[in-house]
Amino acid sequence: MPLRCQQSPVVAGSVTLAALGALTLYLAKPSGYGKHTESLVPGAARLPARAAWFFQELPSFVVPAGILARQPRALFGPPGTVLLGLFCAHYFHRTFIYSLLTRGRPFPAALFFQGFVFCIGNGFLQGYYLIYCADYPDAWYTDLRFSLGVCIFILGMGINIHSDYILRQLRKPGEITYRIPQGGLFTYVSGANFLGEIIEWIGYALAAWSLPAFAFAFFSLCFLGLRAFHHHRFYLKMFEDYPKSRRALIPFIF
Repeated sequence: MPLRCQQSPVVAGSVTLAALGALTLYLAKPSGYGKHTESLVPGAARLPARAAWFFQELPSFVVPAGILARQPRALFGPPGTVLLGLFCAHYFHRTFIYSLLTRGRPFPAALFFQGFVFCIGNGFLQGYYLIYCADYPDAWYTDLRFSLGVCIFILGMGINIHSDYILRQLRKPGEITYRIPQGGLFTYVSGANFLGEIIEWIGYALAAWSLPAFAFAFFSLCFLGLRAFHHHRFYLKMFEDYPKSRRALIPFIF
């Protein structure tokens, strides 16, 4: 028997996402991994970076992909399946490409668990809504919100992937030294990789035009925007020659 849409968990999940984003901004603390691991969680149990990122991000791909796999096979099915395919494409890259190439520091086990639970919940929320609750008109594929949103999503994903590539080239395998990133949008902002992902989820929210998608875009803006701010402050303290014209997240503005 096919699942029927239950609006209550969709609303509750969306409100929770938005509340987590607002709480992140309210606390205004840097996340305790990467550059800030030692100062925030000294002595904590840690996992190898590649394994941690792989298993943390995996539910965000597997859960919605499992929902998507239950749908009738079609290149362009209902808009909800295409939108969920975009969501899965991002997390396929994060799980099977980014995580296996990363040269990051060991990851605190407690933060890994939190991220793992978040990825399960958000993956299910987005997949459940798009497949079982979303009701798009037949003309949604030609709607400006959909076409513009998909273009913005693809642009953001390109920025995110390119920025991650630049960051990886700063270190040789086994190195933990920090260097100033150069090129791409790093010319203008310290958090080019974060900006790319924020743009992705804004595009996704515009194309999906749904409460869960907007809640996730808001959470991403809060979480990644704050992380970009702390990265920028870290770079300014560490490097005397750090470009003074470079902003944290938004070129020329912030």
